Amino acid sequence: MKIKFLPLLIFICLINNLLAQTKSQDPKHTFAIEGGNFLLDGKPIQIYSGEMHYARIPKPYWRHRLRMMKAMGLNAVATYVFWNYHETAPGVWDFKTGNRDIAEYIKTAQEEGLFVILRPGPYVCAEWEFGGYPWFLQKVPGMVIRGNNPQYLAATKAYFTALYGQLKNLLITNGGPIIMVQGENEFGSYVAQRKDVPLEDHKRYSAAVFQQLKDIGFNVPFFTSDGSWLFEGGALPGALPTANGEDDVTKLKELVNKYNGGKGPYMVAEFYPGWLAHWAEPFPKVSTQAVVKQTQKYLDGGVSFNYYMVHGGTNFGFTSGANYDNKHDIQPDLTSYDYDAPISEAGWATEKYNALRDLLKKPETPAVPAKIPLIAIPDIILTKAVDLEDIKSKITPVNDDNPLTFEALNQGHGYIWYSKKFNQPISGKLELAGLRDYAIVYVNGTKVAELNSYYKKYDCDIDIPFNAVLDIVVENMGRINYGAKIINSTKGIISPVIINGQTISGNWNMYKLPMEVVPNLALAKNTATVGRPAFYEGSFSLTKTGDTFLDMRDWGKGIVFINGINIGRYWSVGPQQTLYLPGCWLKKGKNEIVIFEQNNDTLHKVIKSVEVPVLELLKP
Repeated sequence: MKIKFLPLLIFICLINNLLAQTKSQDPKHTFAIEGGNFLLDGKPIQIYSGEMHYARIPKPYWRHRLRMMKAMGLNAVATYVFWNYHETAPGVWDFKTGNRDIAEYIKTAQEEGLFVILRPGPYVCAEWEFGGYPWFLQKVPGMVIRGNNPQYLAATKAYFTALYGQLKNLLITNGGPIIMVQGENEFGSYVAQRKDVPLEDHKRYSAAVFQQLKDIGFNVPFFTSDGSWLFEGGALPGALPTANGEDDVTKLKELVNKYNGGKGPYMVAEFYPGWLAHWAEPFPKVSTQAVVKQTQKYLDGGVSFNYYMVHGGTNFGFTSGANYDNKHDIQPDLTSYDYDAPISEAGWATEKYNALRDLLKKPETPAVPAKIPLIAIPDIILTKAVDLEDIKSKITPVNDDNPLTFEALNQGHGYIWYSKKFNQPISGKLELAGLRDYAIVYVNGTKVAELNSYYKKYDCDIDIPFNAVLDIVVENMGRINYGAKIINSTKGIISPVIINGQTISGNWNMYKLPMEVVPNLALAKNTATVGRPAFYEGSFSLTKTGDTFLDMRDWGKGIVFINGINIGRYWSVGPQQTLYLPGCWLKKGKNEIVIFEQNNDTLHKVIKSVEVPVLELLKP
């Protein structure tokens, strides 16, 4: 009898499993743009969103920051996706290591009761290295980024396909929290900046990448975001136009109506409660009163909004990008992406946060999460100081008649040491018009000049004696992330070196220093001298961990590794004078620090920490 009924039992179990799977895949919510409204489960909803980027926050802190957003009264989080953070080499994808697990970030947002607005680019701006593009795209023959050419569109399709593989199950149509996806990003600005390209070609390009997103399977409502005066170039048929930075509610509605069939909904996809900051320039501030007042206007006008940024975080490693203007060929972005946002770089509730929470909170809004613990680390003694020459001497150089760019040397970030021996003396003006971005020049090991693109300082007087060596150590300070010049983002020395009117060619040696991993100084001796780039190493023990800030006010220019993690750049010009050190990257017991100091104008014995960041101290 048991044998007779076994097939029936198996059949019943299979049916039950199938029903359970089907039930688990049923969407928990529906989301649509219809009748001039955002509709959640068929009912109109106003979106109160905040922009916050997974890549700028240590993964162990994601949940804390999302809870901070929820406690501020928000119902959604928006995030860019950084293509170059995931395609780490041509065709090599990483969605897991470090802070790269975007699927986990989005799942965590859903667990904390937040919907997600996805902004995949492919271009994102975001004060991020190269606007999110992988640096090696510049090496592909025939490719023009943000252009309607097959090489570029093949690359964007591969990126969108890889991303969809990670996020398919997180779309609201599949039970996930992603309610909207952006087509391209601020494309109207690029159209205005690139008037050398016909509008029809621009439109063909933006339509092509938008179609890719749809064809690959992103089946949720789409939107575009541009300055309201730039909708002509940026708006896409089938996508809701949203206006970045538009304060005037009446104007917003008029322009959205013009490009959206005479109806809404109305949204400001980037509402700025703070602003971006560059090295060597004042740290911008936006008043709490102004942000609260504008928020109230949107609430009264039925306008949805997304604070850009609600929490900025940090440009760890070499992830910060750069801008430019008429006075500066590069304006590198700070390591800190604090942004004067409502939630500070270290995740603290600010005055702005508390004022907005008072405005937005409802009876069901949760309490503000506790602050991540803070610690002060006793003075860290630096036990080793090693001349960069010692590291360079172990590297096999690339030799060429002329200096090569980072890209030609197949290196994305960090530093390159260019070196040439002179058999005959030469003196006069050294011209380095093709410097990208910062260089220290040495003759026979003695520093003679600092040149850099920020100050447009591209020349110096030089005297090279018989049988001497010219060394030029060049730093990539971050590729352009916004504007027409983004298409010219090669780094290093990109044009001939000229001395006294003569092009210096023949027998250049180039030593690659990508600094992707912390150098091993175990066998190195204390060889550092004043005026030459050096590595400093030390260790410190902790009985408890917590967030802190490294005090870099006595240092020159460089980067810092903690337990092997590059926590970012520092530069004495300010305004940022501290580096945020997340407690989750520290450990009880022994911790290790390595500092690469480029200028090294004094020898250092110690580094200190402070419990409050210094982000507004300029020392130009």
